[in-house]
Amino acid sequence: MIKKGIQIISFSAAVLMIFSAAHSADWFLDMETGWLSSGYNNVRIPNATGTLFSLSEDLDIQSKMFVRFRAGVMLGERHAVSLLAAPLTLNAQGQVDQEIFFFEEQFPAQAPLDAVYTFNSYRATYRYDLVRSSKWTVGIGFTAKIRDAVIKVESLDKSSEKTNVGFVPLLHFRVEYFFTPQIRALLEGDALASPGGQGRAEDILLGLVVKAGNSWDIKAGYRMIEGGADVDEVYNFAWLNLYTVGTIFRF
Repeated sequence: MIKKGIQIISFSAAVLMIFSAAHSADWFLDMETGWLSSGYNNVRIPNATGTLFSLSEDLDIQSKMFVRFRAGVMLGERHAVSLLAAPLTLNAQGQVDQEIFFFEEQFPAQAPLDAVYTFNSYRATYRYDLVRSSKWTVGIGFTAKIRDAVIKVESLDKSSEKTNVGFVPLLHFRVEYFFTPQIRALLEGDALASPGGQGRAEDILLGLVVKAGNSWDIKAGYRMIEGGADVDEVYNFAWLNLYTVGTIFRF
């Protein structure tokens, strides 16, 4: 599955380069930054024998700035292909009242702990716009996502780290409503849930976009990232809040 995801993202990158060389395509660069804070972040590794604890409630997880980048191209009037890089790392510290067995180590109660939660995401997306009018744009598509995840817990004398790299297929959607030709609302995201409740992933933005010039826009809004897995190897579900501002350049 990971190999397949790498192949899809590599193919999408090749498509972008080919159209750049052969066509007068409509390119765009979408950059976001803002403030990232954690909602719930519950962990139990391994699922059957590990200790259930919260990185955001049992420990003090730090809010921070974030950045993400999307580059893409419109192929004709209705087809879009894009690549996204969204690095994400949070740090947490504190003491827990109970003993914690995490992955391969047992941490005693009240031991000072440092934790790292990393959830980097690299995606290739294809979208087809079903509706394009003066008031509405509605598009659907699919996203190939490579997840690069790390959860690490350490004390003064122990350290335990669980890594996971995997391929995740997602559905993609984008809805725009134009209040005026210069101002529009935007709802956009990738999301999918597996049968049986074993896992889910959502990355959804609700925002406002303002036309700032002939070739660039300014946007602001709220993005939520939620999801996780409940399988034999890992139990982890997290909700992240991203308060975002950004710019969209068109070439």
